[in-house]
Amino acid sequence: MKTTSEPESGLAKSGYHHGDLRAGLIEATRRLVEEKGPDGFSVSDACRLAGVSTAAPYKHFKSKTDMLVAVVLEGMARHRENMEASLAEIPAKSPQRIKALGSEYVNFALEEPGVFRLKFGGFTDGLDDERLQQAGEQTFGIVLREVALCLDEKSITDEVRRRGFMLWSFVHGLSFILHDNRLSKMGGDVELDFLLQDVAERVLAN
Repeated sequence: MKTTSEPESGLAKSGYHHGDLRAGLIEATRRLVEEKGPDGFSVSDACRLAGVSTAAPYKHFKSKTDMLVAVVLEGMARHRENMEASLAEIPAKSPQRIKALGSEYVNFALEEPGVFRLKFGGFTDGLDDERLQQAGEQTFGIVLREVALCLDEKSITDEVRRRGFMLWSFVHGLSFILHDNRLSKMGGDVELDFLLQDVAERVLAN
């Protein structure tokens, strides 16, 4: 039996602290993006889900777009943390590390499809926001670092970038295919681990 009048969402809190308000609105926005897609999000819906007034977001965000950018940035930060965590038990300079990064990229697309589509579906393309550019470079930087180690390069050379881009291009396209369930429509299935391992070894081969 409920003893409070909080909404069913579980997000609302009586008396948000300054930092909690921002975090609560970002989480509400993320949930709506996942439930309704990036185009189905509205500020008023986020406020209702977070249990705050429609004026509350403007203490922390300039606009609806700013709220969506915050969701993207937090999603990318989680993505990087998960990428690094996926490497924890794998020996250095192993193609298995590249495979693990690829697997984590796919997991991001499948586990957070709304945020993935928000980041890569065109929303951020026209935004001149250094935070988004830096976040993207940091994420790709993890791949470049691991490619350089596998190739015994002490720095990020043109060759490291070329191979890193090949790997990123493959796993990015694969993520969209799996995200949209296109493999089943094509009448086939895929051994994801085998595929990612095979591509990692081929791209890293001398």
